[in-house]
Amino acid sequence: MNWLESLFFGDTIAHAVLIFSLVVTIGVLLGRIKFGSVSLGVTWVLFVGIVFGHFNMGVNDTIIQFVKEFGLILFVFSVGLQVGPGFFSSFKKGGVTLNVLAAIIVLLACAVAYIIHLVTGLNMVTMVGILFGAVTNTPGLGAAQQTYADTMGQADPSIAMGYAMAYPLGVVFITLSIVAIKFLFGMKIERENEQAKAEESDGTKAAVKFSVVVKNEAIVGKSIEQMHDLLDKDYVVSRLCRVDGKIEIPTGTTKVQSGDKLLLITDEQNRDTIVAFIGEQIEMETKEWRELDQQLVSRKIVITKEKVSGKTLGQLNVRALYGVNVTRVTRAGVDLVAAGDLQLQFGDRVLVVGAEENIDALASVLGNSAKDLRHPNLMGIFLGIAVGVIFGSIPFAIPGMPQAVKLGLAGGPLIVAILISSFGYKFKVVTYTTQSANMMLREIGISLFLAAVGLSAGEGFIDTIVNDGGYMWVLYGVIITVVPLLIGAAIGRFGWKLNYYTLMGVMAASCTNPSALAYSNSVSPNNRQAISYATVYPLCMFLRVLTAQIMMLIAL
Repeated sequence: MNWLESLFFGDTIAHAVLIFSLVVTIGVLLGRIKFGSVSLGVTWVLFVGIVFGHFNMGVNDTIIQFVKEFGLILFVFSVGLQVGPGFFSSFKKGGVTLNVLAAIIVLLACAVAYIIHLVTGLNMVTMVGILFGAVTNTPGLGAAQQTYADTMGQADPSIAMGYAMAYPLGVVFITLSIVAIKFLFGMKIERENEQAKAEESDGTKAAVKFSVVVKNEAIVGKSIEQMHDLLDKDYVVSRLCRVDGKIEIPTGTTKVQSGDKLLLITDEQNRDTIVAFIGEQIEMETKEWRELDQQLVSRKIVITKEKVSGKTLGQLNVRALYGVNVTRVTRAGVDLVAAGDLQLQFGDRVLVVGAEENIDALASVLGNSAKDLRHPNLMGIFLGIAVGVIFGSIPFAIPGMPQAVKLGLAGGPLIVAILISSFGYKFKVVTYTTQSANMMLREIGISLFLAAVGLSAGEGFIDTIVNDGGYMWVLYGVIITVVPLLIGAAIGRFGWKLNYYTLMGVMAASCTNPSALAYSNSVSPNNRQAISYATVYPLCMFLRVLTAQIMMLIAL
């Protein structure tokens, strides 16, 4: 039976593969357990790894280091690919306020951790681990560990131990903080719902559809393009119904006549102005338009031809050349306005309306090949990782810092992934992955990383709790979790008059915590919390990784 003992307690490749597989398998199974609406999810892999390490079922340090770093790279790179398309647009419009608030919460957490370090005298290196466990940010943990290893030439297990101590209650108290502000600030759900509806009607840019009949004699005989010149508002004429009931897909040269019915798409705030300009709004639902235009169909076309990637809708001139109307473009789960200057990217889903034969012609130009879409673009992914590793290894000198800062194996690939997913089409670099493929890449990466961290920290974990005051680290973590969130929520509420549902999303995203978002979604009658979460998540992820490295350099 020596072979069995060697397999479980040896130092072979087979032993390493077996241990990592068992740790991940058991951790994923435990991750399905929920306490109310809260689950630790894949973080169970970390705790299972600690148990294995405690019972001397660890893995060779060299293998652990490689698996940990490579898993972290896969995770942060796939996160960057996901958030990249919406990263820069999140700073526009009202997103600036939300991102500033989220940044305040991130920096407050760092400040609270530093104050606890000064008051208690706890090693700052350990405190950084507690900080990122308290805010449930695993990439920050990876960045901190990698910065320490680069600087000192060795790992410090207290970072992972601090993270493991603070993480479980961090998940719980993020959600409890969201619940608490409703009572602390005297929020009434009925009033919050009214405010949310008022904000949607006053200032949102969500697209709305409605029908009008042409009655303004000043525009009779004018083309659609001339109408746009006369009224400088953003709107799309989706379809046109003549007086005789004939349906048309209008182009810029199509002329309107008195009594024509138009199906318009625009912002809610522009509705009244456009209606007054054209004529009179009529009650004609989309269903009625479909019944009238039986000869027209609506279909989604997927961009799968690389030569189309990077071109604008205006350059394709689909209305004039194909007689169809593009009404919406979906990218990474986000609906974009089908404006003429919108640059298409590989994997975009274009919703078009028109005659079936015309849509077929456009589909052949855009690609619409499910086979091409499913084909993994490994070259773009691994090229991006290579560039990210190089970029992360470049030292940047910051005045006042004891040594140059590197973005490292967490920050470099994250930034490069964001950039190439946003602008890669300009250089013909395709990084598109299906949502399921991206999720698989993320889960494999984070599972390997957490397993490696747990295995390396397990040996001294119990001793730390019993003899080194590790139980107090849990209390420090709760303080780091709660105080910044409550202060940030107060600033957002009383300083910027933000709605409760918007605050929910910002608080969950500032800790990059999907469990808190899941709770927010379960109690909210709208999707404002999801919108604010998506708006600030990319910046928060970036700031967590960056502040992890800066704080570790300060500690050293």
